[in-house]
Amino acid sequence: MSAPGPVVCIVGPTASGKSALSELVAMQLESPVLSVDAMQVYRGMDIGTAKTPVDERRAPLLMVDVAEPGDNYSVQLFQRQSRALVDELLDGGLAPVLCGGTGLYLNAVIDEMDFPSGEVGGERRSAYEELLAEHGGSWLHELLASRDARSAELIHPNNTRRVIRALEMLDEGVSYAQQHEGLHERAAHYDARIWGLTMDRERLYARIDARVDEMMERGLLDEVTGLARRGLATDQTAGQAIGYKELLDVMGGLSSIEDAVELIKRRTRRYAKRQLSWFRHDPRVRWIDLDKTSLESAAKMIVQDVKGESLGTI
Repeated sequence: MSAPGPVVCIVGPTASGKSALSELVAMQLESPVLSVDAMQVYRGMDIGTAKTPVDERRAPLLMVDVAEPGDNYSVQLFQRQSRALVDELLDGGLAPVLCGGTGLYLNAVIDEMDFPSGEVGGERRSAYEELLAEHGGSWLHELLASRDARSAELIHPNNTRRVIRALEMLDEGVSYAQQHEGLHERAAHYDARIWGLTMDRERLYARIDARVDEMMERGLLDEVTGLARRGLATDQTAGQAIGYKELLDVMGGLSSIEDAVELIKRRTRRYAKRQLSWFRHDPRVRWIDLDKTSLESAAKMIVQDVKGESLGTI
């Protein structure tokens, strides 16, 4: 029995043009876009997560603003909510367009994945939780990367529970990555057509730097200030998001605004590298080189594929 679909997936590193391409495809398919981004789920986190502003959206945008920043939101919940929407769209004869750079969240939707919670408690767990509270999620993820780079690539830096579990496994002599070697080979839940965006690395980094500057001009500091007044803090998953953690540190007197902006840029570039690494491990991804083709041409190719029409080359 074949998996239901097709489901269009547009992935790639941050600032590569995923949202713009997804809207072009969704408009032609008369479908909504479903965000596959671990931070866009939170209300009020708009500028720093690069959500398309409501008055600029050319297609409906789903799976954004579904949780409060202080909520204990999880990939399991994202999986359940997203699949309900995808099933509804497919039943209505529409091809959903999934767009985002959080590889784990994408795989949770399109593949058969279960998420055992693991054991909670114990001295080792408490020790890592203390390190998390003292140094933050980014530091803890970098610790994992220094000990087991492959496992760090598989785990989103904001998924601190899974980072801690991977560190615990290392202490037990087991690599999280080795336990999940078949991550991109598991059974498909949907007929997913995955398209990845790529471009020259220096061009991507320039786009990232320009985006961060634009976010600051649009009022990211004011956004973080308002969220902090509502309780956002660095000990929450949402508070560890790039752009938010650094500015929360500014508000706490731990950093200057100039240093924070440079750190946001550097961490975003590093995150883009991890995103590319994740998606390049998935043989289903068909890569679109945006140095060689336009978004309009890419959209046409994707729509032709979904409709079963003759494909050219990108």
